[in-house]
Amino acid sequence: MKAMILAAGKGTRVRPITYTTPKPMIPILQKPVMEFLLELLRQHGFDQIMVNVSHLAEEIENYFRDGQRFGVQIAYSFEGKIDDGKLVGEAIGSAGGMRRIQDFSPFFDDTFVVLCGDALIDLDLSAAVKWHRSKGAIATIITKSVPQEEVSSYGVVVTDEDGRVQAFQEKPSTEEALSTNINTGIYIFEPEVFKYIPSGVEYDIGSQLFPKLVEIGAPFYAIAMDFEWVDIGKVPDYWRAIRGVLLGEIKNVQIPGHEVAPGIYTGLNVAVNWDKVDITGPVYIGGMTRIEDGAKIVGPAMIGPNCWVCSGATVENSVIFEWSRLGPGVRLVDKLVFGRYCVDKTGAAIDVQAAALDWLITDARQIPPSHTPLERQAIEELLGTNAN
Repeated sequence: MKAMILAAGKGTRVRPITYTTPKPMIPILQKPVMEFLLELLRQHGFDQIMVNVSHLAEEIENYFRDGQRFGVQIAYSFEGKIDDGKLVGEAIGSAGGMRRIQDFSPFFDDTFVVLCGDALIDLDLSAAVKWHRSKGAIATIITKSVPQEEVSSYGVVVTDEDGRVQAFQEKPSTEEALSTNINTGIYIFEPEVFKYIPSGVEYDIGSQLFPKLVEIGAPFYAIAMDFEWVDIGKVPDYWRAIRGVLLGEIKNVQIPGHEVAPGIYTGLNVAVNWDKVDITGPVYIGGMTRIEDGAKIVGPAMIGPNCWVCSGATVENSVIFEWSRLGPGVRLVDKLVFGRYCVDKTGAAIDVQAAALDWLITDARQIPPSHTPLERQAIEELLGTNAN
């Protein structure tokens, strides 16, 4: 069976991570989000998969290749151009990406599934496809019910009693919402849908194709299903995903490594004197990471591989990406450290290099610059990292 993963977006709401990592490659404890999607598709018999790529396309292609080691076949459709010898992404919309593949050669010749490449899901795709076919639908949206107070964060789908789509509401207020069923970015289509997608132009599934199907009265349905859905749309969403895995709330993701103590997991060859550090789980520490004596880590927290946490440093309820060095005495609470950026839970970021904080948070592969005690005190006060 055939499927498509939408992977061409720039991921602007997940910056700074997506400056160097495309959204489908964002790791959930070292494993890319898109890899979980491939496993789900394979489990339900979808083994021929198209992926549209644009922003940082080579990162996705170089990791997944032809899909052989994941038990599927993958091909890629690049959206963009070469400008001055460099690949420049120019996404053409989710429906435009589908149309481009079909225009190249009519790949989608039977019922097919389309998934957004930035969500963790454990949906019963087989049951969803069976329901779609039973309705004689040309298109089906998989929806999920959320609490009334959360509808303003999502696109709401309004249906009649038979499940036929009547209207959409984009992030309505709680008072105006006509439904609590939200669009999850999981779709089932018949090839007939291409009659309503123009060629050679940017065209979106949610804002253009779906309203068109409602307008013409096409057999267009939505079904609310109970499944785990963790959308990585914004930095706070990613934060909650990591916390959810560490706390055991997200069941389809296992914490990697070895459990060396209750709630404390490590990769290979972590350098740490366990009786000289203060670590409270749940915590994951990646391989070849050094934790110096006197460091304190309070979970839920993730320390990526090849990191260096210096003596006196505190990491609490935080996510630290690979190759990060946290200087002596630094105190990070509710922070995400990614390369040269330190991000809080709202997504607000500090460029530590531009702020001359690179003695405090830096790349573990380089020797940090020295500063006088007065300079250090002033910078600590600016960042709010002083442990005292």
